Amino acid sequence: MKDVYLFSGFLGSGKTSMLTDVIRQLKEKGLKPAVIMNELGKLPFDSQAVEEDVPLKEMLEGCICCSGSEKTEAQIQSLLADSQFDVLIIETTGAAHPVEALDAVYSPLFAEQLNIKGIVTVADSRFWLDRESLTPQVRSLFLEQIRHAHLLLANKMDLLTEVEQAKVVFEMQNVNTNAFILQTTNGRVPLNLLEKLQASAQISKRDINSAKLGSHLHLSSRLIELKSSFSQEQFEQWVRSLPNTIYRMKGYVPIAGVKNPMLFQYAYGLVQWMPEYIQMPSKIVMIGENVENIAVIGEE
Repeated sequence: MKDVYLFSGFLGSGKTSMLTDVIRQLKEKGLKPAVIMNELGKLPFDSQAVEEDVPLKEMLEGCICCSGSEKTEAQIQSLLADSQFDVLIIETTGAAHPVEALDAVYSPLFAEQLNIKGIVTVADSRFWLDRESLTPQVRSLFLEQIRHAHLLLANKMDLLTEVEQAKVVFEMQNVNTNAFILQTTNGRVPLNLLEKLQASAQISKRDINSAKLGSHLHLSSRLIELKSSFSQEQFEQWVRSLPNTIYRMKGYVPIAGVKNPMLFQYAYGLVQWMPEYIQMPSKIVMIGENVENIAVIGEE
């Protein structure tokens, strides 16, 4: 399996500095990194920081989440097919919501090949102290990026006094009680700290429907194989029974009387079905909190 890291954080927070330093550490350890870099503009400014020997896919003028999800899946499939690498790093735009970015990484077609290690959010500490001056929408996204991180870098600590440093760490820890907070300068994070992360629910070889987390991280994912067919009503009834801590599901659901499993999408309470014209694997990916405790439809 390929380890995957999602780097999140606002523009100017220090994501690219972290990326280049992590690439250096991976190479020193003899590991081959690959990068998917998402930029909102037409020009790939940040990608110039990635050395030529590192496989790189760029997504310009679009967000990795939402409408860019299919493009991200295609980029990952291309890397898996054409490039030799050990670790995939996906750097999102500052406008990407962490849950949606994580959702874009997952496709039932290759989920078994990826081990999502976690979301690493780089937060500009001075930006944090000035957050009340932000618009409500920007402030909300900033808080969401911090709340869903598995590892949180309180960056640019060298610009703050000791009192301000303590205030930043204390306040961020109140927003995200699960993440380890590392005080950093220039986005420097030790590789062994990244390697300890584990956000994917690990699937038991005895029973593909059972799963356990590698650690107690709150936001995680789970790949589920559906072993029997259902009516759409049955499946949607199960979906409605799920707690509101399940944010995303997508995959292919076998429907009684329909030749091929149907493409299924779920996001924040909304369900979408689409016909599929080729035989796809009957699997769905679930993203949320405490996904390992969810009883799956069809389980005895």
